Amino acid sequence: MNTTGRAAILSMTDVTKVYHAGNSLLGKPGGRIVALDRFSLDIRAGEIFGLVGESGSGKTTASRLIVGLESPDEGAIQFDGQDIVGLKGRKRRELARQVQVIFQDPYQSLNAHLSIFDTVCEPLAIHGIGDRGSRQLQVCEALETAGLTPPEAYLGRYPHQLSGGQRQRVAIARAMVLKPGFLIADEPTSMLDASISFQIFRLLHRLRETLGLTMLFITHSLAAARNLCDRVGVIYRGRLVEEGTARETIMHPRHPYTRALLDAHPRFGCSSRRGYDTLLEVERPRPQTDHCPFYPRCRSAVDNTCNRHAPSLKNLEAGHRVSCFLF
Repeated sequence: MNTTGRAAILSMTDVTKVYHAGNSLLGKPGGRIVALDRFSLDIRAGEIFGLVGESGSGKTTASRLIVGLESPDEGAIQFDGQDIVGLKGRKRRELARQVQVIFQDPYQSLNAHLSIFDTVCEPLAIHGIGDRGSRQLQVCEALETAGLTPPEAYLGRYPHQLSGGQRQRVAIARAMVLKPGFLIADEPTSMLDASISFQIFRLLHRLRETLGLTMLFITHSLAAARNLCDRVGVIYRGRLVEEGTARETIMHPRHPYTRALLDAHPRFGCSSRRGYDTLLEVERPRPQTDHCPFYPRCRSAVDNTCNRHAPSLKNLEAGHRVSCFLF
């Protein structure tokens, strides 16, 4: 879907989030973990935006800040034109109805002691929506939307009676029962095999097309982002290093880290494309001053530049931006 020109429904501006590790067993003070570092992102209404990066890059931290599970140390987050940092009471509940999350692991995100009906119905009960009769109709509608048919056959079942793909569909139904406008899918297929993952991708795409959802799709896989997303942003050590359309970013990557992610993706010996070879075999020491976050691992880094300054995102062509001194 072409969303060029649409207004941003979600904006994160210069967001920083730092965690402080506790003391060690020997009493030594813990260090600082910078999860997001002056991170900025705009997601347009109606699009599926993919946030791509390896484990520990800050993807899930960004999602937790959006839904209010944590607060940033610096920066601003706006949803639909409203500042959402620190919302409480009625405004916080309204945001929770509009922004829902599908978590990574359906084996952990579903309560084993709740039936499927109670699991999907729980958000309705929390928000005081309807009575038991009307809630059952809404639960059935959500299950059917998630591809679990006939829905009545699932109401009395429990998570251990379902396959991994069915559990994830239940998690999707629970997220959709409030009819949100914005959906965060945090690695929703990482625990599933390839064929089931493809079915979940098709379901998410259909939800966007039929319901007009805006979606943040968090993944470590550029291939998954290429199949599902309109635009992608590549995050490394809490900073956005490249952003553009899914096709342009993956077919013509500019940042050395994006290229390294593509090199890491298996090609099963059927591709004639040579690797980009952007990673050093032995990392350089990390500078104590401000620097490009990828400098210690980057084969193409330029001394006295990349190790002394942090690059900002620059426009290359329409819709494609990169944070790298080489461009």
